[in-house]
Amino acid sequence: MNRMNHTSSNALASEIKQEAFRLGFNLVGITTPDPPDNIDVYEAWLSQGHHAGMAYMSSERARQRRSDPRLILPECQSIIALAINYLPKTTMHNREASEFQIAAYALGDDYHDVLPKRMKRIVEFIQDRVGREVHHKMYTDTGPLLERELAQRAGLGWIGKNSCLIHPRSGSYFLLGEILLDVPLPSDEPFSHDRCGTCTRCIDACPTQCILPTRTIDSRKCISYWTIEAKNAIPPELRPLHADWIFGCDICQQVCPYNITFAKPNEAPAFQLRSSLETATLDHMLNLDSHNLRRDFKDSPLLRAKRRGLLRNAAIVAGNTGDRKYVNRLLSLLEHDPEPLVRAHAAWALGRIRSSKALDSLQAAQSNEGSPEVIEEIEAALQHS
Repeated sequence: MNRMNHTSSNALASEIKQEAFRLGFNLVGITTPDPPDNIDVYEAWLSQGHHAGMAYMSSERARQRRSDPRLILPECQSIIALAINYLPKTTMHNREASEFQIAAYALGDDYHDVLPKRMKRIVEFIQDRVGREVHHKMYTDTGPLLERELAQRAGLGWIGKNSCLIHPRSGSYFLLGEILLDVPLPSDEPFSHDRCGTCTRCIDACPTQCILPTRTIDSRKCISYWTIEAKNAIPPELRPLHADWIFGCDICQQVCPYNITFAKPNEAPAFQLRSSLETATLDHMLNLDSHNLRRDFKDSPLLRAKRRGLLRNAAIVAGNTGDRKYVNRLLSLLEHDPEPLVRAHAAWALGRIRSSKALDSLQAAQSNEGSPEVIEEIEAALQHS
């Protein structure tokens, strides 16, 4: 029997929200599956190449599906937009030893594992209430949806100048998720106010100036893109601007007045700083092998960059410190690491440190190196030393 006849859509929507809150979500709203109003902004962003190497975003199929959620689920009648605060009690910035930085969202468990389990329970809750199997799709940064626009349309906040969804009393440290349903539910009022006003703190603070006037990001300059998504060499002109960021970047959120004033940590264990990072040093990150990477970062977002990406990033941070204590490890990477990408960035870092031992090591490695990309980095390092 379909019990939807005995439960009004308003009452069901209220029950769904209460269940979502009980499961740990901080913000919940409902919107329609209508095409996004600002799809032209997304198309312009793609046409200008601001998605960098993320080709999956620009395929014809992905563009069509982002322009109309019903192409994802033809039966869709409602979309539940969810947000959960991921800010841990301790970040890399406020721990005792802070030789490098990691974006706060990546300090605990991978949200791609954490959120879908809770979202599935919401779907099961809805199915129990309506008395039938519900056709649905669930996404959390995994599908062709304009997530922030859907969240704004569901009343969860506004899209700030830094491109993040911002809630006026909670800030922007949120992970987003969406459930597309074949169940008709009343929509919430969109969040129609822009609370950024004349503030430009995020724009002013961004070291690479990747924040665009359209409230989007030029990924070709973004530290998060290069340290997480990119699989190739980081452009030399951007490396000094990465400073001590080894995975992701939170600068535009750290300076936001709404985070400074309102953001509070989530107490849930899944989002806390994992033990392997509590005392991790930059030297530890430079010594990662496949075994301790899997051991220390099991179920962590850091695995997305893989070993070669993390060591590439760590070498840049070591070079930016200019500290000679990293020379021996960087030299070992240059001489022995199987990955040309790692050897190339170790060469760059040695050139930045500029000690006599570093320069001698570069000259010695030059005659033994077989990779053109590494040889090019060695030559550039020696030229600028």
